[in-house]
Amino acid sequence: MISGASGVPAGVGAPDATSSAPLPALEWKFSQVFGERAIGEEVQEVDIISAIEFDKTGEHLATGDRGGRVVLFERTDGRDQRTRRELEKANTVVSRHPEYRYSTEFQSHEPEFDYLKSLEIEEKINKIRWCQTANAAQFLLSTNDKTIKLWKVTEKKVKQVKNLNVDPGARGNGSLLTNSMLLNPKGLAPRLSSNGGPVTRSSVISQDFVFPPGGIPSLHLPSVWSNEMTLVARCRRVYANAHAYHINSISNNSDFETYISADDLRINLWNLEVSDQSFNIVDIKPTNMEDLTEVITSAEFHPTHCNVLAYSSSKGSIRLIDMRQSALCDRHSKVFEETDPSGSRSFFTEIIASISDIKFARGDRYILSRDYMSLKLWDVNMESAPVATFKVHEHLRPKLCDLYENDSIFDKFECCFSGDGMRVATGSYSNLFRVFGATSGSEEASTLEASKTPNS
Repeated sequence: MISGASGVPAGVGAPDATSSAPLPALEWKFSQVFGERAIGEEVQEVDIISAIEFDKTGEHLATGDRGGRVVLFERTDGRDQRTRRELEKANTVVSRHPEYRYSTEFQSHEPEFDYLKSLEIEEKINKIRWCQTANAAQFLLSTNDKTIKLWKVTEKKVKQVKNLNVDPGARGNGSLLTNSMLLNPKGLAPRLSSNGGPVTRSSVISQDFVFPPGGIPSLHLPSVWSNEMTLVARCRRVYANAHAYHINSISNNSDFETYISADDLRINLWNLEVSDQSFNIVDIKPTNMEDLTEVITSAEFHPTHCNVLAYSSSKGSIRLIDMRQSALCDRHSKVFEETDPSGSRSFFTEIIASISDIKFARGDRYILSRDYMSLKLWDVNMESAPVATFKVHEHLRPKLCDLYENDSIFDKFECCFSGDGMRVATGSYSNLFRVFGATSGSEEASTLEASKTPNS
């Protein structure tokens, strides 16, 4: 489901904590839906989307599903076919809502089996990340629980061979040539005798055979031609055997050469060109697993500083680390954690405090985190508390016991900044998502339904 919004400010950057000017209201409209099923059609488990990612330009969209497939879409509404003179004569700018079309799809992962641990590794795509474009080719990373793959998607001309066979209307020995006589098992045109008929075992051409004047009219020279383009995906690298636990995050570095992958206890640093070696930069696995108190839930590189990254934990903390300090980043530079008021802790406090996703703003100042109950906006210069907290599931607080019984309390939700950094968004239940104004003094809080007929 894709929704479009108008009224977005023109500036691009991070939220301005000093600005109190209210943001212009957004008008949300239904734009497109992909994969819509017919009435009465059952949803197949393998078709459920498990990962989705836009590239930095917003021109391309990638989705991954539980069947291990990656489907690509490209934006078409931004391509204005008018000439420059026509654009100069136009007094107004035509407002365009996002419009995407299907590009291609490919099978990224297959189900596997770990014979050492006797565990089945499902093909479900956990994360997709777009990489730097090179030579008009798109690159992206996709991962399931254990294996990361680098894919290259390029345009390729579709070549077709014409006139490979003799003229179907040609006659040999007074009868039409059958389809079985047109090609031999190797796909080549059949050998022809002097009268234009196919050569049989009993009619072998002699060494002194001479082509008749004017040649053999029924024999055509094959020709290759192409009049259309298609997208082709090829796997360039396979990064395997580096994680003992399920991979929950991958993130590209701003140097366009490296990326990180994170599981429950470790974060590894990879070079995109080296698939058989990675460097372990964070390891929180205790000597005795009984002493384990938290796990890594998400990890993200800084958008501009290639040496800085952040990772979140199940205890509700975010650690900022600098890879220049040491090879193994056991010590964090900063830790962002909100302390609970005394007497407010309960059995569910630590469960709902677990952070499921973090995102850096495009500027250098803010980090967005999502736990079960809320969104929190952190200033990297203030570690003690978030600068803003947006309540998402506060209405579910009286039902935490029921949510724990049916395991819904462990559901994970992602979060994101808008392109201009002025708003934040996250998902919820019942096909709903929430949008909040992230600037200082903003009271914007919208609840939207991902549906053709919202709120109907």
